[in-house]
Parts: sequence; C-alpha cells; structure tokens
Amino acid sequence: MKNTFHFGQDHLTASLALAICRGNVKGIISPESRKKIKASSQAVEKIVSKGKPVYGINTGFGPLCTTMISPEQTKKLQENLLKSHAVGLGEPIPIEISKLMLVLKTHALAQGFSGIQESTLDRILFFIENNIVPVVPKQGSVGASGDLAPLSHLFLPLIGLGKVHFKGEIISTAKLFQQLDLEPIHLGPKEGLALINGTQFIAAFGVMVVDRFYNILAHADITGAMMLEGLLGSTKPFSADLHQLRPYAGNQHVAQSILNLLHESEIVHSHATCARVQDPYSLRCMPQVHGASRNAWLHLKQMIETEINSVTDNPVVFDENHTISGGNFHGQPIAMPLDYTCLAASEIGNISDRRIYLSLEGDTPGVPKLLLKETGLNSGFMIPQYSTAALASENKGLCFPSSADSIPTSLGQEDHVSMGSIGARKALQVIENVEKILGVELFCAAQAVDFHAPLKSGKIMTALYEHVRTKIHHVTEDQIMYEDMEIAIDIIRSGELLTLAKEVAVREGLELETKWSEEFDRY
Repeated sequence: MKNTFHFGQDHLTASLALAICRGNVKGIISPESRKKIKASSQAVEKIVSKGKPVYGINTGFGPLCTTMISPEQTKKLQENLLKSHAVGLGEPIPIEISKLMLVLKTHALAQGFSGIQESTLDRILFFIENNIVPVVPKQGSVGASGDLAPLSHLFLPLIGLGKVHFKGEIISTAKLFQQLDLEPIHLGPKEGLALINGTQFIAAFGVMVVDRFYNILAHADITGAMMLEGLLGSTKPFSADLHQLRPYAGNQHVAQSILNLLHESEIVHSHATCARVQDPYSLRCMPQVHGASRNAWLHLKQMIETEINSVTDNPVVFDENHTISGGNFHGQPIAMPLDYTCLAASEIGNISDRRIYLSLEGDTPGVPKLLLKETGLNSGFMIPQYSTAALASENKGLCFPSSADSIPTSLGQEDHVSMGSIGARKALQVIENVEKILGVELFCAAQAVDFHAPLKSGKIMTALYEHVRTKIHHVTEDQIMYEDMEIAIDIIRSGELLTLAKEVAVREGLELETKWSEEFDRY
C-alpha cells in the first residue's frame, strides 16, 4: 500500500479509506484534480450570473425547486441549507465512521463535478489531517436525496456551527475555532447542496462493515475448525473433489482453509476409522454456510467500492451549459447489499451458536457433558450458550430488510427512499453480535480440545490454541465466566489469531492461503 492517496483521482478501496482515516496513508488533492475542481466552481458562478434556473444553485430545494433565488441570495441559500437540514437525532455515531464520512466525501467532491471551491475542500482536509471530527447523530437519514441530516451535521463545523470531537472530548466548533484561530468559511453557490447530497453516511458504515465482516468470516473458519477437532468431526466434507461438483468460490475457499488449518492434526487422525458416518450440519456444512456468507461479503465489497469512487450529489455539473438533476444520491444500490449482508453475517452467528450447543451435549468420546468432568454441583458451560442463543435471536430480529420499506418525504417530491442508513447501522450491529458469539465459540472449542490431550493439532492450529491458552485457562469448576468470554471476544475482534496463523504458515512453509484468497482479499 502506497503512502499517498490522490483524492478524486486514485481508486479508493475500503482498506485504503480506513488507512487514510487512521493516518497510515496521507490523502492529498493533485494539481490535476484542483484544475477540475476550479473549473466546476467557475461553471457554477457563470450559471448564477446568467440567471438560468438550475436546481439547488438558484432555486429552492425539494418541493421548492420552482422557487427562484436571486443571485445575491445564492450564498445565503447554502448556509441556510446546512442549518435547516441538521436535524439528526440519537447518540453520535462512532468517531471513526464520522471521519470516514469526511474521507469519502472529499474523494467524491474532488472529482470535479460538484461546484465545490478549493478552499472548502482544503478546510475538510485540514479537519482530516488534524483529527477534527464532527459529531454526527446516528438517526435521521432515509437514505435518499443523500444522507441529508447526518451530512449536514458533518459540515456544520465548516461554517462555525455544530460540535466536534477534538483531543478526546466533544467541544463546540466555536471553541475549536477560538483555540486554533480559525474563521468560518463562506459557502459559494451550490456548495451546501454538494456537501449534503450524497451517500457518505451509508457508505462509511458500509466500509466498516466490509472490514469487520471480513474479520468474522476468517475467524469463523478458525473457531469452526477448532470446534471440529474438539468434537472429533470428520474432514471428509471439506475435500476438494466434493466441492468441485458445486464450485461456489466461497464454499471452496472455506473448505480448503479449514483443511489447511487442520493439516497433520493428530486429533483428526485419531478417529480416522471411527464408525460415525456423518456429522451434524453445523460441522459438516461449514463450507456451504460460511461460503455463502463469503460470497455475500464479496458482493458487498464490490458494491461499496463502486459507491465510494462515485459522484453522488445532485445536480451534477459537467460545465456551465451541461448540468443534470438526477438521482445519484439514492442509496438503493448499496442499501440492498447491506441488507443481504445483515442476513449473511447473522447466519455466521447462527451456525456458530449451533456448534456451541453441540459441544455441550456430551456425545463426543472423551468430551464430557457441558464441557466439565464433574457436573451437578457445577453447571459447566451451560449458560454461555444462553448468551449466544440470545445474540443469535437478536440478530434474526435485525434481519428484516430496511430497503423493503419506503416512506415518502419532501411533500411527495422524494417519494421513494432507500432507508439504507438504517440497514447500514443494523448490519454493523449484527456483526458486533457475531463477534461475541464467535468469542464464546472459541472459549468452548478450546475447552473441548483440552480433553484430547496429549494429542495435538497441526502446527498452525496448535499455535492458535496455545495462544488462546496464554489468556484463558482451562475451566475445572464453576467460576465467573463473563471475564473469560470478554477476553475471547477481544481475541476475535483484534484479528490476532489470523495474524498468528499467517506467521506460522510462513515460518513453517505450510499452506494457509487458498487459490481463492485473492478474490476474498479485503484489498
């Protein structure tokens, strides 16, 4: 990954957007992009001077689109727009997502079709580089006409209003400007509309969903493989010749990944001649279930990356004689994949909860009921599965597609909306729940593997198991469980197991990546 990204010119990916947001890559505007930005701004000025009606430049907004605005009032119109549309409600969205919105909006505006001034973009860049992040409420967008309310809050600080996160606290923009000796900028014609028309709220959540969904998919294969060992499951259902007969890329990737993780496992080989013919679906069908969710992730990644490299405001200014009032701000193209992702992520948690339940039944030779040798006085691992059942059920309730709903707004002018902002927030909520479920599965799987000692797994899985055991110890009697559960969840969220697996594979000359890895690479 290079150290510099050219807004409006280079191709942006989800991982690059996060790298810019986290300060690992510097975003700049090239001289070529500045020429386009300046030309677009000048085109807007000419439209204003000629008095030709163009939506949002010299007309009112929404149902007021036929109301002409005088040249003298066109700048005031833009400031009023930010003020009147900043009607978001609820708790602030995470700081990183607010900052992602700044990054994504800068890339869209810098393409030179929005009539934005260079000075406005330079102020946004100043915010990004100095970690000045506007406070954006999480509710209030219907996902069409742009994410109007959240984007209005995002850009109130440009004109000296609103609040920002700065140096660990939330302060008023007025206080920030006093500290940094800054002045509010003065918006030119169309600038307010260019700032708030767009899908950057939905897309910023989408970028985060792409990143964190990737992480849970990778770790679901790890926890599933560890549970397969703990419950003495068969690896035959992961054979390449089986999956060549139904060659979905996601299925093949998962099957090969799990085989690679379990390569040369003593535990797997110990029951090669056992009489059990088939395992329950939650073990046997991991390639089909995890794989389907991987295919959904890949589709989302493709859609999000199209979106974050697009111009999504309205009207689009090609030149002073060519402007188009269209619908590029409508969130439907990513609202639907995000709803699909919500279901795909939920299913990862659903099947993980089933494996946890399976581990408690006591049907595996050597593995006691409730994963504890002495039960009755001790409840063992009975109740952690209650928690995962609750999370899995909560996720199912969140899977109703937001994009299936539409409520007309703007006195009927905006009569179909995507509700993509709601779907995007739900998808991230589901993923957070699945991280917790996978953490509990890791906790239970390590306990199940313990009962097969002195047999060991292969080199990769042994390293992962031993890493878990440096942080979480084997349970011999009832104790407070939630602390170990939280540690396991942190292990999943951190991605440290995936990093370790790759390190061991490289060091030992083992295969970990599959031939489909490039297709499923987050980059």
